[in-house]
Amino acid sequence: MGDMTAPTSKPVTRLFHDVFNASPIGIAVENLDGQPLFVNPAFCSMLGFSEEELHHKHCVDFSPCEDAERDWALFQQLKAGSIDHYQLEKRYFRKDGSLVWGNLSVSLLSSHPSPLVIAMVEDITDKKRAEEAQFRDAAIVESSEDAIASVTLDGVIVSWNPGAQRIFGYNESEVIGKSVTILVPPDRPNEESEILETLKAGGRIDQFETIRVTKGGERIDVSLSVSAIKDSTGETVGFAGISRDITERKRAEEALRASEERLKIFVKNVPAGVAMLDREMRYLQVSERWCADYGVDASQLLGRSHYAMFPDIPERWKELHRRGLEGEILRAEEDRWDRQGGFTTWVRWEIRPWKTSKGVVGGILIFAEDITHRKQMEEALSGMSRKLIQSQEQERARIGRELHDDINQRLAMLAVQLEQLQENPSEVSNRVQELRKETAEISNDVQALSHELHSSKLEYLGVVAGIKSWCKEFGARQRMEIDFKNEVFSTLPFEVGISLFRVIQEALHNAKKHSGVGRVEVELAEHSNEVHLSIRDSGRGFDTEAASQGQGLGLTSMKERVRLVNGTFAIESKPMGGTAIHVCVPFGSDHASQRAAG
Repeated sequence: MGDMTAPTSKPVTRLFHDVFNASPIGIAVENLDGQPLFVNPAFCSMLGFSEEELHHKHCVDFSPCEDAERDWALFQQLKAGSIDHYQLEKRYFRKDGSLVWGNLSVSLLSSHPSPLVIAMVEDITDKKRAEEAQFRDAAIVESSEDAIASVTLDGVIVSWNPGAQRIFGYNESEVIGKSVTILVPPDRPNEESEILETLKAGGRIDQFETIRVTKGGERIDVSLSVSAIKDSTGETVGFAGISRDITERKRAEEALRASEERLKIFVKNVPAGVAMLDREMRYLQVSERWCADYGVDASQLLGRSHYAMFPDIPERWKELHRRGLEGEILRAEEDRWDRQGGFTTWVRWEIRPWKTSKGVVGGILIFAEDITHRKQMEEALSGMSRKLIQSQEQERARIGRELHDDINQRLAMLAVQLEQLQENPSEVSNRVQELRKETAEISNDVQALSHELHSSKLEYLGVVAGIKSWCKEFGARQRMEIDFKNEVFSTLPFEVGISLFRVIQEALHNAKKHSGVGRVEVELAEHSNEVHLSIRDSGRGFDTEAASQGQGLGLTSMKERVRLVNGTFAIESKPMGGTAIHVCVPFGSDHASQRAAG
């Protein structure tokens, strides 16, 4: 027997060796300590390690901790003889750090002189991923708020999610095996067959809006999307559909459509100048007042372009229209419109977007009021105010010259006469110095009053230098620190300068009387063809609203002076919060031309 079996042992061993190496399933032979002794190429390929590298690893090194612990616990039972094999699905680390899934089968080879363990691992990564995808898809279907169902090629329902039950009222057992036509209204008998024919021909139903009927007979609006279900060979075996309840949206759209019609009625009859335009700036509706203001008939406007009707509309207004079409609300209390033919119209306007039934901006509403007459009246009043202030300035100049040339000279002479009294001893000699000092103070005060009344320094030194000089004198006289800063490098028009000068005078006098601080900041700056004046203190402050309603003329005077030179005036203050005055005045078109030419 020994001689007979000896020749056949080598072929059998070779056979097992070839099977071991050719097996598509990973195989490892381990000792009872879990150390790999032999591994086949499939096992090496699955994990990305060489045979030599795997010989230096332990079986628990192949998997994440939780998987390795389960494997090792079963391995210990195998080693102890409690079981002779076990099987489990577990993850394995590849050499590149990625994970693969394997179906592990482990058996004990106890017939060997030194018992061994054989482990066979089948790569089931694709299977696990497919299961995970299936579970994930199932979870999405189960949790979806939309109705998701599948039907056979003939339209018989085979699956029905909770969303479908919520929307249509049928539970799963009530619809499985029934035709999907139970959801179709009687007045649409051919719709479902047409959908099925489209799908069988390779088409797709995407967000098709239609009507369906619930278990309770209620008609609801739905958005329907249906696609084919194909088997592994690519053959269509059924259809899957998603139905979304859009009843509330459709009601909202209908309400918006009704609102749009009411809006047109409102625009037509509102007693104001109003035009309703679409996104192409074509007239949809206009009010009678709009037609009257612009001398046109509604029949001439409807359907026509706003820009064709008014070709002289400025580009800046077109940009505002574009912003309105993007959803902005814009308005102007007064705006100048230089019309063709050389005349000017002043308009108070507002632009508001209006929305379509789908909730998107469908165009704009333009509310416009012709305020040309009002502006003309304002300009007339402004001219009167300007003349009044000019007359006031002339009177101040006259009084200033009289104070300077007459009273001041007489007081100076009195000072000289009193000085001469020192040379003759008399009963008044003890008072000469006191009288001289008082006379000199009167002279200084009268001279300062002259500067207050007549802006001679502005005429002789220029606007900025004159203002700076006066601030310095005022600070010295009132024992205040006036921090004057200047960043104006152009020659200011005298009309602008005198207005700024009077504002500074009024503000500094107010600061001296009411702020309670000894320091005020005055700053002049030039930006973009405008001169900016800022006056700030950190004193007591006041309630600006209460002050504007009071009887004092200080704020009114400052505002009026700034308005007359086309400037803007703003004041910020609050009790114990200091005061800040901001003035911005344009140089004027003549000045801009001079700067451009220079």
